[in-house]
Amino acid sequence: MTAAIEVRKPGLSTTVQDGGRPGYYHLGIPPSGGLDQYSLAAANLLVGNDAGAAALEIVYMGPELLFTAPATVAVAGATMQPRVNGEDRPLWESFDVAEGDVLDFGYLAGGARAYLAVSGGVDVPEVLGSRSTYGLGALGGFSGRPLAEGDVLALGGGTGRAGLVVPEELRRSMSKDVEVRVVMGLYDHRLTDKGRATFLDTTWTLTPVADRIGFRYTGAELETVDREPPFGAGQDPSNIVDAPYPIGSIQVPGGVEPIVLHRDAVSGGGYMMVATVVSCDLDVVAQSAPRTRTRFVEVDLDGALAARAEQRDRARRLREALG
Repeated sequence: MTAAIEVRKPGLSTTVQDGGRPGYYHLGIPPSGGLDQYSLAAANLLVGNDAGAAALEIVYMGPELLFTAPATVAVAGATMQPRVNGEDRPLWESFDVAEGDVLDFGYLAGGARAYLAVSGGVDVPEVLGSRSTYGLGALGGFSGRPLAEGDVLALGGGTGRAGLVVPEELRRSMSKDVEVRVVMGLYDHRLTDKGRATFLDTTWTLTPVADRIGFRYTGAELETVDREPPFGAGQDPSNIVDAPYPIGSIQVPGGVEPIVLHRDAVSGGGYMMVATVVSCDLDVVAQSAPRTRTRFVEVDLDGALAARAEQRDRARRLREALG
């Protein structure tokens, strides 16, 4: 039998994701891909795949999966205990499964999203150069949607080695209190000085509205500058004439409940963007579960570039540790 995974239970929301689908956002097709790119890369490298190979992104509650052939697997990201035939297996470490083995997961104990990589990768058709699922557009992945009971996922058939371990210092920490670095703009001039200070001084709480499109927070109301609305902008103080939305940009409809737009977000619209999350901290947002307490910390462009360099160095050390 061809190597495959049979889905016995799909979990809450399990999708095929890889490194993403860049280059089409100007056409309204977002990059998609793993929301936590670092954990996705770690899981893949543990089983001998390229860092951006197709794997399963598991949200809040894990699936139950039957393997029809031997494989090497690894789980990284959220603290969600993997089990093979009811016996615990380690996180952040590769291990073997045999033909007929059933893999499932314990309760979520930290973070939000776990990544299950399988040697050879998940073999679904590429769409615009990526196997990632874009659910809003029913594009890519397995029939453009989260997995369902009875689905059968083909595997690439590669080989891995059990017992590879991500060193503790290179594992992502999971916390209910996080700091997320942001560069202010593009429309922070719509905030008063008080509104800007409120945005940066408030400890925001993530609401249950937190998915691949956007993460909504609650905690305060932002004061905006009085104005005569420009033609086409609308009366809401947060409205602007339509503009493109960078991935990671933070819009604040009505001046309340900031929304961090993530990797499946729409490409533009009519809400002001008061700040943009630095690229590497999108992983931090991705691992935030509802009620996570979040502070947005301002950095300048040099600070954002330094954060990116630090993340690239960490990725290099991860590759070296698992090479």
